Amino acid sequence: MARSVRLVPALLVSALALTACGGVHGTPGGSGVRDPYFPKAGNGGYDVTHYGLRLAYDPDAHHLTGTATLTARATQDLTAFNLDLLGLDVGEVTVGGETARWNRAGQELTVRPRKDLGRDETFRVTVRYSGAPETVTDPDGSQEGWLRTGDGVLALGEPVGSMAWFPGNHHPSDKASYDLTVTVPLGLRAVSNGELRDVTTAKDGRTTFAWHSAEPMASYLATLAIGRFDITRSTARSTARDRLPVYTAVDPDEKEASRAVLARIPEILRWAEKRFGPYPFSSTGAIVDRAAEVGYALETQTRPVFPGAPGLTLLVHELAHQWYGDSVTPESWRDMWLNEGFATYAEWLWREDHGGESAQESFDALYENGEKTYKDLWAFPPAKPADAANISGDPVYQRGAMVLQKVRQTVGDDRFFAILRGWAAEHRYGNADTAEFTAYVEEQAPGEDFEGIWEDWLYGEGKPERP
Repeated sequence: MARSVRLVPALLVSALALTACGGVHGTPGGSGVRDPYFPKAGNGGYDVTHYGLRLAYDPDAHHLTGTATLTARATQDLTAFNLDLLGLDVGEVTVGGETARWNRAGQELTVRPRKDLGRDETFRVTVRYSGAPETVTDPDGSQEGWLRTGDGVLALGEPVGSMAWFPGNHHPSDKASYDLTVTVPLGLRAVSNGELRDVTTAKDGRTTFAWHSAEPMASYLATLAIGRFDITRSTARSTARDRLPVYTAVDPDEKEASRAVLARIPEILRWAEKRFGPYPFSSTGAIVDRAAEVGYALETQTRPVFPGAPGLTLLVHELAHQWYGDSVTPESWRDMWLNEGFATYAEWLWREDHGGESAQESFDALYENGEKTYKDLWAFPPAKPADAANISGDPVYQRGAMVLQKVRQTVGDDRFFAILRGWAAEHRYGNADTAEFTAYVEEQAPGEDFEGIWEDWLYGEGKPERP
C-alpha cells in the first residue's frame, strides 16, 4: 500500500527547523560602522553601555595584562559580533559567563557566543588578554595608542589608538561609562579620567588605582598615564556643584613651569560656564607628562593631557573641549570641526573677554593673512576634510572658528551665545553631526539667511569672497 506524502513548502520547513532548535536567529554584526575616514573603526550590531577594565602594567618588561568586561545592548539579532583590538594576545573570551568562540583578523576580534543574542538583549562580554601594547601611527604621521615615556606610559586614543590597550567599540558614536582599575609597580601612579575611588598597596609594594567615569565617554577620550607624578587636589566652584573636584597630575620635571597656568583652571571654568553653560562633568583637572615627542595635547575627558607644561591659550582650548567634543561628541570623524572649530573659537572669546583682540579682529587677521601661518587654510572646507590625514588640518580648526564668527555676525551676540549654550545643552552626553548643527542654528534664528555661510564657509572649496 502506498503512503500518502504531504509536501511542505521549503520556507515552512526551514522555519519549523529553526523553531525546533530554539533561540534567536540573526546575523553577524558589522566589522565597522562605515566611518567616511576610518571605515574599520567601531562595529555594528550592539551599543556598549559600560567598560570595566582591570589592568596591570610593568614598564620595565613592557607587559600589559588585562581583563575587559563590556556591558552592551544588542541593536539587532546577533549570531556574532566584533570588537576592535590591535595586537595583544587574547587568552579567553566569555559571553554571559559562557566560553565563546573567537578569531582574529587584523584589528578585528570576532566573537561567536554559544547562544545567539536577541535584539535589545543586554549582555556581557569578557576578554582576557596580555602582551606588549603597540604605538599606532596615524595617517597624518602623529602617534597614539600606547606611548612609552621615561618612567612609564601615556595612553592616548584619537582617533583609533584606544584599541591598542583595550578591546571595544572604538568609534566616537558609541559612548559608555567606565571603571578602570590599574596595578603598577611601587613608586608609580596611574592616572585616568573621572574620579579616583580607591588606592590600595599590596605587600609587594604594587599599587592599584581605581578610577570611575560615570558620564558617557567616547573611547578615544579615555586615557591612562603611568609614571611619577606630583598630585594636586583642590576644588572649583561650578554651576552644577559648589565644590567641583580638581585633580592635576604633573611630571616632577614640569611642575614649576605648569604651576601658574594650572592654578587658573577654576577661573577658566567659571568663564566657560558663562559662555557655554554648566560644566558637564563631575570632576576636572589635567595631566602634564614629560613627553615632548608626542607633539600634541588631547582633550581626554575631565582631565586633558599635555606633553609638557601648557600655555594659557592651550589650556583654554582643551577645557572648552569638555563641552564641545567630550560632552557633545561628533557622530563621525567627518564632523571634527564641531570639536576643533568650537575650541578654537573659545580661544578667540577668551582673548576678547580678557583685553585682547576681539573675535572679529581674529577673523579679519585670519582672512587677510592666515595662509602665512596656516599654509593649508583654504585647502579644503572644514566640514569636508580632504582625507583621514586631514581631520585635524588647519581648516578644521581655523575655518571652523570662522564659520562660528559668521553665524555671530548674522544673528547678533545675544542670540549667538544662546545658540552656543543651547547646542551644548541639547546634545549633552550625546553625539551630533554637522547637519544637526546647521538645522539647530536655523531653528534658533528663524528668518535669517544662512545659505551663503553653509555653502561658502562650511562646505565651499577655496577662499570665500568676503562680502
